[in-house]
Amino acid sequence: MRRPDHGRPAGGRVVLLDHNGFEVIRPPAWMRWLPAAFVAAVLLLEPLTPTPWPVSFMLIALPVTAAFTLGPVSVAAVTVGAVVLEGVIAGTPCCTGRNIHQLWEGHHIAAYIATTLVGILGVALAAHRQRQERHLVRAHSVAEALMRTLLRPVPHRVGRVLAAGLYRSGEVGTMVGGDLYDIRATESGERAIIGDVRGKGLKAVRTVAGILGAFREAVHDQGDLRAVALRMERSVLREAEDVRDDELFVTAALVEYDAEARQVTIVNHGHVEPVLISRGEVRALAGPPALPLGLSRLCGERPVAYRHPVGPGDVLLLCTDGLVEARDHTGAFYPLLDRLRARFADGPAPCPSDVIDFLNTDLPHHTRAVHDDVAILALAPADGG
Repeated sequence: MRRPDHGRPAGGRVVLLDHNGFEVIRPPAWMRWLPAAFVAAVLLLEPLTPTPWPVSFMLIALPVTAAFTLGPVSVAAVTVGAVVLEGVIAGTPCCTGRNIHQLWEGHHIAAYIATTLVGILGVALAAHRQRQERHLVRAHSVAEALMRTLLRPVPHRVGRVLAAGLYRSGEVGTMVGGDLYDIRATESGERAIIGDVRGKGLKAVRTVAGILGAFREAVHDQGDLRAVALRMERSVLREAEDVRDDELFVTAALVEYDAEARQVTIVNHGHVEPVLISRGEVRALAGPPALPLGLSRLCGERPVAYRHPVGPGDVLLLCTDGLVEARDHTGAFYPLLDRLRARFADGPAPCPSDVIDFLNTDLPHHTRAVHDDVAILALAPADGG
């Protein structure tokens, strides 16, 4: 499963934070070099300014500048270096033109004391910053473990199907939202789901957990896709009752691949229609729609399953509305079918990872910021390539 890293600064790279193996992103290069640049600026200004101007007093800010990137011990060393450098500039006749007796004048001593006090504060700031970083890294690790529990990485092969997946969270700093997908190999064939929960935040994540749990249990039971959808419908209704939300619903598309018949069976509960890439042709697999999961009380009819042939070299693409509703700077939606035709119409038959890689790079070219969760699942017969 591919997912981009939000908040990664340009040029930043991941390094180990401590012996526990937690990883953080290093600060930008300009911030790491800021203390050295600060000292260089002071040394450059000193000979260019009149002798009475105490340019060295600017070094009082050096420990705090270093506290943004260095650890407590390093900040303490920088503080000692700043005080020493202040003394050198204050009483070095050959370099600054000042008398050595000026080293102990009252205003210079006040600068030494101020630098020391600021250095103590800088050490405390650096220690607090490192504690906060460790806390955030551990929280990030827990969030990543949660994501991998809910949206487990899609294997390259599941039963008789090749697969690839992509997930993009619409909220910066989060790894999982209201979109979901999964694929399982069962005795009835390879069964997959893609869905979109109404709402966002932790409330949506809770519903995602319930839906995926119901799917993973129901797909192995005897029964067709409509029976699986019924189990998930009950799960959504129970969740709506628990959270007291009468408007909770989930759009979802269920897919079952029959390798013997070389066809897929689809049950669509108000979700984006699956897309089939076959022999250079790209088309949406339309069929009888059904109400989203959780809204069965509005209509007593059961969903209708429909079938489409899938042969060697074909790729079935499942996605959420975060992909097709991504807008560019003019407000135009992402033209999924047109973009897939432009990429795969005249070329060789793609594999699922080819389709996912293309969408993963083409979507950011269309929209600068993804404001909604995006989930994509691509499937293909394993004997097709």
